[in-house]
Amino acid sequence: MPVPPIPDNEMERLLSLSEFDLDYTEHQDSFKDLAKLAAKVTGTEISLVNLIDSYTQWSISGHGLEIEQMPREDSVCQYTIINGEYFEVGDLQNDERFKDKFYVTDEPRLRYYYGIPLKTTDNHNIGALCVLDKNVKELTPEKVELLKIIASEIVNRLKDLKVIGKLKNKLSEANETQKKVAHDIRGPLSGIIGLAQLISDQGEANQIEEVLEFINLIHKSGRSILELADEILSADKKEHKPVSNGSEFNLLVLKDKIERLFVPQARNKNILLTVNTSSESERIPFARNKLLQITGNLISNAIKFTPGGGYVVVNLSLEVTDHISTLQIQVKDSGVGIDKEGIEKILKGNSASTNGTTGEAGFGFGLALVKHLIESLKGSINIYSKPNEGTVFEVKLPQKVV
Repeated sequence: MPVPPIPDNEMERLLSLSEFDLDYTEHQDSFKDLAKLAAKVTGTEISLVNLIDSYTQWSISGHGLEIEQMPREDSVCQYTIINGEYFEVGDLQNDERFKDKFYVTDEPRLRYYYGIPLKTTDNHNIGALCVLDKNVKELTPEKVELLKIIASEIVNRLKDLKVIGKLKNKLSEANETQKKVAHDIRGPLSGIIGLAQLISDQGEANQIEEVLEFINLIHKSGRSILELADEILSADKKEHKPVSNGSEFNLLVLKDKIERLFVPQARNKNILLTVNTSSESERIPFARNKLLQITGNLISNAIKFTPGGGYVVVNLSLEVTDHISTLQIQVKDSGVGIDKEGIEKILKGNSASTNGTTGEAGFGFGLALVKHLIESLKGSINIYSKPNEGTVFEVKLPQKVV
């Protein structure tokens, strides 16, 4: 089996991809026009917009072929992201690296491939725009130049989505500040109104008309501001529903995303993937910052090292207190387990690549990326495992509840 290619800057490449904080299920419509345009200008039947993480190639949009993901080691685009400006395979059926792949031996029985890397401004290839056909093709230089322009526009749209995500987060933070301000002014205003009422009551007993009129104005002004604070608070009160505006999650939304993204991987290996949420906190919204990258890599790793017929269980909970809220993610599997030395290497960020239970290629960067992202979010990770007894990953991440 050919050794899978790994870019020299793989860790930096993965970090660059993680900065986009993408939900791979959300962007079919965002790039569908560009995918269709790529197929039309090259005269090919199929085009795909692929992003490649530690374990998986995600087809976030496409034309002519319905596919959402495949193992990274099975993809052709894994070669495109290390090959500079482009990667072309004239006949997949006659190439030792690809002739036995499912998309060559079975439908759609592909033969031709041409891929352009999706290159960020910091020179990291996070994926590829590729065109494919059931027949051998040849692209003219003019068509290749058009493909490069389309690939560049895809990266620009990814950047736009990133900016929009940041703006949504800023808006969420502004709304949170608004609520805090309203809460902060309620206390002193209530005190002022109470004092004014007390003086007013005393003044009525003494019949001090001028004092009464002055205090009455204070009372009315204070009451108006307090009503304004109540209005601000009530405007922000919304019924908690398992929906997201793109920048916020709750546990139910996160569960749905995990199931859509990773149940296909588990089923493909005859592994039962179960996701559980805490009923007490499953509807409380919180920021989704890097959560799909963290949970996704942990789940893919668990599937990789669990034999067919086994299980992977994901437990999600949100512990909310007056001072801090903590998201807890537990990924438990019935896999091959890890010895003490292996756990120490993972926690130190220098674990080596190993193959999965059915020979899945190991790239050696998934858990290192998880550790880096968790530390960047001021969280913690613990690992409990023994050889042949499965593994439990426990992650705790402080959250801003929104």
